Amino acid sequence: MENESINVCPHCDDRKKERSEDEKKQLLCRLKRIEGQVRGIERMVEDNAYCPDILIQASAASQALNSFSRTLLERHIQTCVTEDLKNGREGTVEELMNILSRLMK
Repeated sequence: MENESINVCPHCDDRKKERSEDEKKQLLCRLKRIEGQVRGIERMVEDNAYCPDILIQASAASQALNSFSRTLLERHIQTCVTEDLKNGREGTVEELMNILSRLMK
């Protein structure tokens, strides 16, 4: 186990990721925007809005969440995965494949 900790990505430790303040701010801003969209959909349901109008808003929120996930995955590949591969941690590829498989369901 001690040897494994040597090969862990320097950006990650114990399944946590150190992010810059700017990266954190950007991710949180996107999530707040998505949260606002979901609250808007909730109000639409409460106000008995027309079904297609709600569906369009739900689709927009879903697309925004997918965009958030793509951004996060891109950053993960650029930092954690790349660093792990440079350090010979081959299990990272299997982990990435599992993540992609789950995301594409």
